[in-house]
Amino acid sequence: MIKTYFYNATQKKLYHDVDLSLNLIQHEDDLLWVDLYDFKDEKELSYLAKVFDFHYLAVEDCLQHSPRAKIDTYDKYYFFMLHALRYKEDSDEEITPEQLNVFLSSNYVVTVHRRNLPILGRLARECLTNVTKHMENGSDMFLYHIFDGITDEYFPILDRIDQRVDELEDQLYEQPSKEITEEFLALKRTLLSMRRAIYPLKRMFLSMNGQFMFQVSKESEPYYLDLVDHIERIIDTIESLRDLLDGALETYYSIISARTNETMRILTLISTVFMPLTFVTGFFGMNVPLPEQQSTWSTVAISAGLLGITVWMFLIFKMKKWI
Repeated sequence: MIKTYFYNATQKKLYHDVDLSLNLIQHEDDLLWVDLYDFKDEKELSYLAKVFDFHYLAVEDCLQHSPRAKIDTYDKYYFFMLHALRYKEDSDEEITPEQLNVFLSSNYVVTVHRRNLPILGRLARECLTNVTKHMENGSDMFLYHIFDGITDEYFPILDRIDQRVDELEDQLYEQPSKEITEEFLALKRTLLSMRRAIYPLKRMFLSMNGQFMFQVSKESEPYYLDLVDHIERIIDTIESLRDLLDGALETYYSIISARTNETMRILTLISTVFMPLTFVTGFFGMNVPLPEQQSTWSTVAISAGLLGITVWMFLIFKMKKWI
């Protein structure tokens, strides 16, 4: 489905569902936003590619899912690929990346995505109510609002993961269970998915020499620098959570190992106590004639001997502080 929103800078008015075949851009401050979503085949995307003369490689990237963010530079526009994240804690795959493709030029922004995204929904509702604040400052600022909205959605996810790590640490000293191990694995997969989606964003905006990878006006630079700062904070938080989770996992394994060693120590002591008892009872339980076999006192003597051996071994273990 294609939705169009056109800001006329001369009239300072917003129009929606405009005809793309018309020459709408008449002023350098005019801005056209085309939003393609929930598309099933290439028909609508091919139509936009024809209208805006998009390169077939960029169109191909829109049709294929890629887990990494990137930016490509073409003659008349820039092509961005990034990911919004859907978080469902109770599902097998807690993090689901939703790919967003953006074509950016001086007078238009084209967004391509298969599912509805909250930030684009908010911008569309504002455009439908003739709120022009996001479109009257140029395409780069409109793009900033999209990126900033997606970035802001990362923070609640990280806050919830941080809470889950704290809860997991509280459960470490309780009885180890299969659920705790599964929770560890789920959190590690979630952090890995987030890192894969977010880590390339920083270098997508800034090059090695600190310059922006695409054209940004002087007025917009502070906003993008703030966005880069947010991304750095998110990356640092992900790395901190990974280290915290690895430390908690090592602690968990240490606790399990200590409990296993304690159990093995007790079982070893029990086995050691029963070794001489088993030998004695086995010896006197043979089917061969033994001295005093018919005497009642032989049973009493053997039982007393077994008890004495047990008490003697218990005293030795106590003296050596093995128990």
